[in-house]
Amino acid sequence: MFDLTLTDEQNALIQTARDFAKQEIAPVAGHLDEEGKFPTEICKKAFEIGLMNFELPEAYGGLGLSCLTHSLILEEIAWGCAGVNTTLAANMLGAMPLIIAGTEEQKRKYFGQLVSGDGKGGPTYCAYACSEPDAGSDVAGMRTRVEKKGDGYVLSGQKRWITNGGVASFFTTFATFDPKLKHKGITAFVVDANTPGVRIGKKENKMGQRASLTTDVIFEDCFVPKSALIGEEGAGFKVAMKTFDRSRPWIAAGAAGLIRRALDECRAYALERKTFGVPIAQHQAVQFMLAEMAIAYETTRLLYMKASWMVDSGKVDSIVSSYAKAYGADAAMRVTTDAVQIFGGYGYTKEYPVEKLMRDAKLLQIYEGTSQIQRMVIARNLLAEK
Repeated sequence: MFDLTLTDEQNALIQTARDFAKQEIAPVAGHLDEEGKFPTEICKKAFEIGLMNFELPEAYGGLGLSCLTHSLILEEIAWGCAGVNTTLAANMLGAMPLIIAGTEEQKRKYFGQLVSGDGKGGPTYCAYACSEPDAGSDVAGMRTRVEKKGDGYVLSGQKRWITNGGVASFFTTFATFDPKLKHKGITAFVVDANTPGVRIGKKENKMGQRASLTTDVIFEDCFVPKSALIGEEGAGFKVAMKTFDRSRPWIAAGAAGLIRRALDECRAYALERKTFGVPIAQHQAVQFMLAEMAIAYETTRLLYMKASWMVDSGKVDSIVSSYAKAYGADAAMRVTTDAVQIFGGYGYTKEYPVEKLMRDAKLLQIYEGTSQIQRMVIARNLLAEK
């Protein structure tokens, strides 16, 4: 039964994440954004108090948290900064193909790295390297090639828009034996960042979520052993899609946090700012915008909770994950645009945080499947034969 009652443990973790977001993230979020600076110290503190690598199984030293608990935490982190949230969530995105289809040997090795950290008190990072210059939403159109060679494989190609690409110790990535095979040729691998032939390309200078490090990852005749294969040859597309089904609720949770931050900022400003002799909160036009923000938050929260619950119940459903991701992303963009409007001229400056919220929100409609791709997934599910 779908139950919205949270456990004492979940409430405690939410409070920990909420305090962390208010005390450690929000005060420096503007600076990180302005400088496009990776949040090294924040990540170190998050790792120290258990706010990373949430869903790694307990059998490998992880916290073993549910998708729902993970999503609830991400909402709080995103309230502080969507870019920091993306940075922290990227570790679980990179690990998810191994959770889904990894061997015992792979799980012991790579989950062990994530749990133990970098040996200096900080986290070990990983990255999910799927998108390419000409294959973002169209995963089946990827061009990175893999060929069998000796007792392993050789990877050659370029990945783009890879979160944590410049700091990752390993990548879960995808390549095809033949682009003509489309999804049937795609195969998944785990590749250590120090493998000969792995090169980090340019850092992207982004509009929003600038605290998140996004780079190219390039494979140049990169040899990996058979032990690097995740799942079976030709099964990589399924691994990628299953990963997205499980990660899209996290995006919706981040959207909920962003929406709630915008609402909090607008409510406080509307009660303080006066026009025509009264606080703007007394103007019906502003009241209606605030009400729409509250509706968007509650709806997004309910959708990501349902999608997460279905993952945890073993009822992973692409259409529900897409509902949550599509609605949450679009709602976040709409709400943050209205937030700038409520703040007026002040909202268009960096004096207040709402312009950053608006820039951060845009990426939610793009990564891990655009809002248009989500609608394609939804439509296909609706029109499929029952």
